[in-house]
Amino acid sequence: MLFPSVTCPKMLLYLSGQSPVISYKGCVAQLFFYHFLGCTEGCLYSVMAYDRYVAICHPLRYMLIMKPAVCLSLVTVSWLVGGLQSSILTSFTFQLTYCGPNHVHHYFCDIPAVLPLACTDNRLAQKVGSINVGFLALILLFSVCVSYAHIGIAILRIRSAEGRQKAFSTCSAHLTAILCAYGPVIIIYLQGTPNPLLGAVVQILNNIVSPMLNSLIYSLRNKEVKRSLRRVFHSLA
Repeated sequence: MLFPSVTCPKMLLYLSGQSPVISYKGCVAQLFFYHFLGCTEGCLYSVMAYDRYVAICHPLRYMLIMKPAVCLSLVTVSWLVGGLQSSILTSFTFQLTYCGPNHVHHYFCDIPAVLPLACTDNRLAQKVGSINVGFLALILLFSVCVSYAHIGIAILRIRSAEGRQKAFSTCSAHLTAILCAYGPVIIIYLQGTPNPLLGAVVQILNNIVSPMLNSLIYSLRNKEVKRSLRRVFHSLA
């Protein structure tokens, strides 16, 4: 809910015919909160992957390992990492001098769209942005892969087909959400030369489509939701 609210309200104002102008401070705030919430979301995906690893690989010890204090600590660390990463990116981006063109070729303020407007050399900020975002995303994605590698091994050891299906259904929604979140990030921030059109299209998927699908992805595990959807499809048929 928080992540799309950073960019969508302003975009809706543009589409409704309002002025597309955004203030310098507004641009700074938009970039900061976009990366703050985006990084926090990535960290929480890694925490959720670890939670599923413990639930499937160590089910009898789950309540002992994932105690409320541990869960609170993991969530707190996720928010702190998001704030630190965003502060670094925002600092390097806006320590540059902006005195020339002020037209952002994007529907919100992001690093690939703002840096080309700088009057000074932006190569260092570009490298920091690519390394910071791309490297952190790869680390978090790697942690998810490690958790799911152990989960996959544990699922293969389950003898009953029903048990394997139940274990897989526990992870399917989370895996789908991760693919929707990490795919656009890797495409945008690991480009050698940013493509504004590609960046805009991918960011729309990342900022609007993926969060919108999250509620559907996670609710499809609910039996009542499945029954309701079957009734709707049967009535349409």
